Amino acid sequence: MIETPYYLIDKAKLLQNMEKIAQVRERSGAKALLALKCFATWSVFDLMRDYMDGTTSSSLNEVRLGHERFGKETHAYSVAYADHEIDEVVGHADKIIFNSIGQLDRFADRASGIVRGLRLNPQVSSSSFDLADPARPFSRLGEWDAEKIEKAMDRISGFMIHNHCENEDFELFDRILGQIEENFGALLSRVEWVSLGGGIHFTGENYPLETFCDRLKAFADKYGVQVYLEPGEASITQSTTLETTVLDTLYNGKHLAIVDSSIEAHMLDLLIYRESAKVTPNKGPHRYLVCGKSCLAGDIFGEFDFERELKVGDRVSFQDAAGYTMVKKNWFNGVKMPAIAVRELDGSIRTVREFTYADYEQSLS
Repeated sequence: MIETPYYLIDKAKLLQNMEKIAQVRERSGAKALLALKCFATWSVFDLMRDYMDGTTSSSLNEVRLGHERFGKETHAYSVAYADHEIDEVVGHADKIIFNSIGQLDRFADRASGIVRGLRLNPQVSSSSFDLADPARPFSRLGEWDAEKIEKAMDRISGFMIHNHCENEDFELFDRILGQIEENFGALLSRVEWVSLGGGIHFTGENYPLETFCDRLKAFADKYGVQVYLEPGEASITQSTTLETTVLDTLYNGKHLAIVDSSIEAHMLDLLIYRESAKVTPNKGPHRYLVCGKSCLAGDIFGEFDFERELKVGDRVSFQDAAGYTMVKKNWFNGVKMPAIAVRELDGSIRTVREFTYADYEQSLS
């Protein structure tokens, strides 16, 4: 038994997503890059690289990780590069996407040895969260002025467009892509490749995969471009759990259960967006507010139903704990960092990383 808390990545479930990605690549001709900002646990890259074309990044550290641990195509993107890091970024990348024409002006010569692109902001998105909406007012994410972009076309060969967030609606995707074509079609026809970014939940249940593929292929054929997708959440959805143990129970108007983990430290994205964790099957006559062990009053995973009363020592398994979760884990309150374990395709479980006091100490000064 592995001591909790720990993240458990199930390769069989991960493989289901990979097989859907393979279908999309085959039918549409699009290439798929793992978005490391969402998931960067390289211990399962051995499985993922057989089904994906490479990685895309948001920083020097990510582009280096993608190059060294994943291999294949390595796309570099950052909201802004610093002068002291650009040469190392270029050294690890096959393509570099600049966020602004200002960055392109500054670093185009130093990136002349690799493929260069620009982030396009179409000023429309699928996001229902202002925090994650790249089309929000005064957005710093990409260029939107076609006339201004026109003057930079001789220095780039492609665009990256990232304007979806957990978009499970194909019709919405189709409509937004149509708007992009209407407003920027003249520019799209002059480049060699277009990345449509991530946030498109095409590996989700009942998503019209064939229709999606046909739309991508039609787009690629119309403009004569290589299409890229950057699945993050779509790559790893439903593949990972956060395994915890109940440390205490109490009653304060509601039944409470405290586990040996923390939403602030181990599932931070849910706290940021004020969303509940997921427990399956979440049914039964015993309802508990499941809480983390940090000092933050709002350190609450959510309210769930159980078949029987929870007792000290019982296990609680939080579902879908990979995307924007493992990459955001932190040492708040010095709470023990979850280990990382992998369930192999043969059902065996191996621990790939445990964290110690030394890791906590060395993360400070």
